[in-house]
Amino acid sequence: MKKIVIFGGGSGLSQLLKGLKLFPIDITAVVSVSDNGGSTLRLRKDFKIPAVGDISKVMLAMSNADEDIVNLMNYRFKQSRTLGNHSVKNLLLTALLEQKGNFADAIPVFSKLIGLEGKILPITEDNAQLVAITDDDKKVYGETSITKTKKNIKKVMYNHKVEANPDVIKAIKEADLIVFSSGSLLTSILPNIIIDTVAKAIKTSPASKIYVCNLVTQPGETDNYQVSDHIKVLNEYLGTNAVNIVLANNYPLPKDLIYKYSAEEQKNPVFLDEDNLKKLHVRIIKDKMYTIEDGYLRHDTLKTAYLIFSILMEKE
Repeated sequence: MKKIVIFGGGSGLSQLLKGLKLFPIDITAVVSVSDNGGSTLRLRKDFKIPAVGDISKVMLAMSNADEDIVNLMNYRFKQSRTLGNHSVKNLLLTALLEQKGNFADAIPVFSKLIGLEGKILPITEDNAQLVAITDDDKKVYGETSITKTKKNIKKVMYNHKVEANPDVIKAIKEADLIVFSSGSLLTSILPNIIIDTVAKAIKTSPASKIYVCNLVTQPGETDNYQVSDHIKVLNEYLGTNAVNIVLANNYPLPKDLIYKYSAEEQKNPVFLDEDNLKKLHVRIIKDKMYTIEDGYLRHDTLKTAYLIFSILMEKE
């Protein structure tokens, strides 16, 4: 069975995995653990652990649990000051970390609880904080603060040296395809590849590297970015021409949603600049990549997964 390694975190990765798990492939999802928002931040402070929020969300996306179990895992104790709006899945994973001492032993138990297919790996076991360096050389600490900064960010790093999960390095070496999911470029994707040993393993891998480009820009992270700008950022950390395939939307977004995203969230459509991508020697796979769920733009999970699977099968 062909092996895919996917890097990301949060909603973007979760959306992609919902489609990919339907195909006959061996999936390893590598998740950043630098989230410091809401429930996750309080659990990190109280228990001195890496972030559990993105991992629990991604694990649930890859599970075969029925709707009642999914709803239970996502349930938050909103009326309790003691339980502080924590979700059940975050509390369970935190409890397992307390019992087992690390993600390597905690994740398999949680996987059994929710009937997970595939493999989820944290990028590191270290409890590290993400740091951004702005154009005026100011440091911005924490994922939440980074996404809110109004300054241009020129570099992302950790607040101390971070050791990569050795299972991640092994998975990269065995991969037939490496995928960077849609999602927050600076705070979900880059935290996985700013670790030197991870970047080196990706650079030296003979596998194709695919980026699933965002549909809209991220305020404070990718304002005014075109598709090629996302690729350039990834290549800054991975090396020249590291990313060689991009999946991008080439279909007009609904005008009412463009207005809504621009007015309410300061997000704008990501323009597919094919000429610039060709200069970067990137193969372009374009299609209508989106669907609309509950009034919000989402990547079409099945179509995106099918296109990735098709690329994988080209190597047969």
